[in-house]
Amino acid sequence: MKAVILAGGLGTRLSEETVVRPKPMLEIGGRPILWHIMQIYAAHGVTEFVICLGYKGYVIKEFFLNYRLHLSDVTLDLGRGDVQFHRSAAEDWKVSLIETGDATMTGGRLKRVRDYLGDDDFFMTYGDGVADIDLTALRHFHQAHGRLATLTAVVPPGRFGALDLDGSAVRSFREKPAGDGATINGGFFVLSPRVLDYIEDDATVWENAPLERLAREGQLHAYHHAGFWQAMDTLRDKKHLEELWAKGNAPWKVW
Repeated sequence: MKAVILAGGLGTRLSEETVVRPKPMLEIGGRPILWHIMQIYAAHGVTEFVICLGYKGYVIKEFFLNYRLHLSDVTLDLGRGDVQFHRSAAEDWKVSLIETGDATMTGGRLKRVRDYLGDDDFFMTYGDGVADIDLTALRHFHQAHGRLATLTAVVPPGRFGALDLDGSAVRSFREKPAGDGATINGGFFVLSPRVLDYIEDDATVWENAPLERLAREGQLHAYHHAGFWQAMDTLRDKKHLEELWAKGNAPWKVW
């Protein structure tokens, strides 16, 4: 199966950093979060990627065009212009980098890569979230229910500590407990190519009309992931992921 990654948004809530590079290229542990997401898929045997580019997509292109060079020992024949690679730590991935427009919405981006997907079901996710999700189990779940679409349901982490008070006395304190128990769309979809018919045009937001219609028609199921999940929406989120990585305690590092 291929994996489609939406990597074209503006990342306005991280504007301090996205002014010079797209959000999926913000680094955790010296590597773009996009690379981390691809490693999660590769750990489950998914090594063919279709990346939907938009805002500053050239930065992502340049990263992958130079990726093997940066990870290799090389000999350069400056006179002839030849490059000889001796040792490379580059992964054996096939990556299609597709321009889907700066202002295109999530559904429109997905529909624009139709020609690169073929006739088989495919994975799809966003270029800013990581998880220790069992993608093999997700795929099996999707195949077992036989519907057109599966999303991953997660309980988002809390953003603030919680106090248990008795008057003015603090009985307990929990640092960033889980939210109120409500599940949200955590991305990490498995989709039939037939879902592309639910997308009208570039202005279609995937999370609105297409998913709502799939749900009404009984074609959308939810795979419940109870493990680690974190979207990188703010600088606070980015710092949290960086701290986990620096401490060697990054739950999403399943490779």
